[in-house]
Amino acid sequence: MKAADVLTCVRPRQWSKNLILYAGLLFSEKALLFQPAAWFWATCGFFVFCLLSGCVYIINDLVDVERDRRHPEKCRRPIAAGLVTVFQAKILLAILLTAAFGGSLALSGLFACSAAAYFALNLAYSLKLKHVVLLDVLCIAVGFVLRAQAGVGSLRGIDSGIYISHWLLLCTLMLALFLALAKRRQELVTLTENADRHRVSLADYTPAFIDQMISIVSATTVVSYALYTVSQETVAKFGTDGLVLTVPIVVYGIFRYLYLIHLRSLGDNPSELLLADRPLQLTILLWALAVAAIIHSNGLITISTH
Repeated sequence: MKAADVLTCVRPRQWSKNLILYAGLLFSEKALLFQPAAWFWATCGFFVFCLLSGCVYIINDLVDVERDRRHPEKCRRPIAAGLVTVFQAKILLAILLTAAFGGSLALSGLFACSAAAYFALNLAYSLKLKHVVLLDVLCIAVGFVLRAQAGVGSLRGIDSGIYISHWLLLCTLMLALFLALAKRRQELVTLTENADRHRVSLADYTPAFIDQMISIVSATTVVSYALYTVSQETVAKFGTDGLVLTVPIVVYGIFRYLYLIHLRSLGDNPSELLLADRPLQLTILLWALAVAAIIHSNGLITISTH
């Protein structure tokens, strides 16, 4: 067993999903974004979730090892390819799981509860729910919500009063659901008539059905974010209604992703797409910088409504 194969088992290229744990820093009204200690604890939380998500990937590969061997791409994964034996994978899983939950307990009760819920959800997903139509994508979306909540938990040692808006949790849920549906659509298109042999739930999906759901979820994502930016709670929390200026950036990001799905036949791996598509990267960066500037400029960016 080589170190490179061990690293591949925990899929570091998928760790970008855990960047959502930094949302608590970005959307804090108490300027935690500029406190090194806050970055330290948020980064600790990020790496704990990287370990935890690595455990989930190992479990998933152990459960799906025979199915993966029949997949045109997944057959190259270390466990499916025999580069890491099942016994070695179980030992690695035990070590990483111990480290992940130990780190979770050291951060805060909220973080530990979020981490435990995330692991339990993904265990149920790997063993059963990923084969159940609709529940499979909902599990993925809820996993992102738990990540966002854990990000807040990682900062509780700095500020016990920090919280994340329910609007933002809703936006996270809708955006993650959008990405999960796009992934299912591309799997269905790529694998064609053999799709259900690689993922059982794909037998109950059609491209037209998924396209309908994507249309609903993408619209809901934009509307939810727009309502968040102008809600009384948000304006009172940050002392500005300027966040509404970031709505066009979000709209472009959604449109760009839809373009990549329908015209470039991409979307089967959101993490890989994020690392490969420069316009999408620039959109996310511009959005983050705009949000940081508006929130942390002490309300200087305000739209007059009088």
